[in-house]
Amino acid sequence: MRDWNGKRYWLVGASEGLGRALALKMSRAGAELILSARSGERLEALAAELPGRARVVTMDIADRESVKAARAEVGEIDGMIFLAGVYWPLSAKAWDAEAVETMFDVNLTGAARVLGEVVPGFVARDRGHIVLTGSLSGFRGLPGAIGYAASKAGLYSLAESLDGDLKDTGVEVQLVNPGFIKTRLTDKNDFTMPFIMEPEAAADVFFEHMTAGGFARSFPTLFSLVFRLSAFLPHGLYRRLFF
Repeated sequence: MRDWNGKRYWLVGASEGLGRALALKMSRAGAELILSARSGERLEALAAELPGRARVVTMDIADRESVKAARAEVGEIDGMIFLAGVYWPLSAKAWDAEAVETMFDVNLTGAARVLGEVVPGFVARDRGHIVLTGSLSGFRGLPGAIGYAASKAGLYSLAESLDGDLKDTGVEVQLVNPGFIKTRLTDKNDFTMPFIMEPEAAADVFFEHMTAGGFARSFPTLFSLVFRLSAFLPHGLYRRLFF
């Protein structure tokens, strides 16, 4: 079981939704937090609400120089949690180049930019904790998910590669794959979202996984089985069932 008391964690994408709920939970557990996102105003409001020590470092993960400057300001940390993400429901029949590229640039390349500033230091000192936020949509392609599902699939692969490469070091890598969480992102959907969770309930599962250890956690458990088992379906059958 992980001891959070006095540990310094950098939360990337902490201004609202799951990130905000997780920050509150970690602060109550005794962690010192550095909160990053583009919106300094929302981060400052969150920092004032947290019971423990916290400070704000604004950052645009789509900008490499912004990420480098933020990492220098953050300083020594015990762990980094990547929660940033953008989403638009989008079919290939109505391709929106700007939206697709932004989803990749934030959800996947943005994670790579932050990891590029964090991983070398963790490896050099042989200690650190990395947590990436994936999605159940990352297991296979989904209708209306051009950009989002693919970027989350890439993040899943990135997490597995990190975990494999670093397995014999003191750097721990974890991946969390949530289903639908009620946020401004899922508010864009016009379909029924099974097992949709409030951010606070999702943060409970997220925090439990980080505390207990182990590589990946997909939830809600019953709903996640649909996606996990779909990986074993032949492409033709999968396309008939899901598309």
